[in-house]
Amino acid sequence: MTLSPIEQAQAHFRDKNFVSLTGVIEDPLLVVAHRYAIMKSQNGEMSLDDPMTPGTPSAYGDTLMETLLELCVPMVEAATGLKLFPTYSYFRVYKNGDVLDAHTDRSACEVSVTLTLGYQASDPWKIWFKQGDLVTNVESRPGDAVVYRGMDIIHWRQAFEGEYHAQAFLHYVDQNGTHAENRFDKRPTLGLRSRNSNQ
Repeated sequence: MTLSPIEQAQAHFRDKNFVSLTGVIEDPLLVVAHRYAIMKSQNGEMSLDDPMTPGTPSAYGDTLMETLLELCVPMVEAATGLKLFPTYSYFRVYKNGDVLDAHTDRSACEVSVTLTLGYQASDPWKIWFKQGDLVTNVESRPGDAVVYRGMDIIHWRQAFEGEYHAQAFLHYVDQNGTHAENRFDKRPTLGLRSRNSNQ
């Protein structure tokens, strides 16, 4: 019996802890998100003190990225077969030479999405995964995404060789799982720039 594309995605996610998706967002939304990320980074409106990528523009809980976080819930649920709560968004505009060290994510990132907004480079920047002895990588072009179990699978990126790479991160938890209390990353609502509700 032939599996449908959704069933194939769910089976890959279940077996490998990640699945690659094409065309998650498309123009004109993709153009808007890409240009927005570049403008924010050029205008000095992003933090430069992310310990994972020092000096690289990054932002937590940005309104546009939180909107993408919410809009992508049905897509991520379809790809994983899970009912999900959104937790938080994050985005970076990586620069030449940036490296993302091998790591796993915190409990608000039970299901994570790395979404490519755009880049200036000769080749797509690969994300690498390691599970047991199996090491693999995935290339994503603008609008493509990889959905993965951020807490469970080791992931990283090697040194970036292009000029810039704009990447959004959308995080979720299983509504019926042990991390459901991380809904909205324990904020009252999406769109807040801090987990402290007073800010």
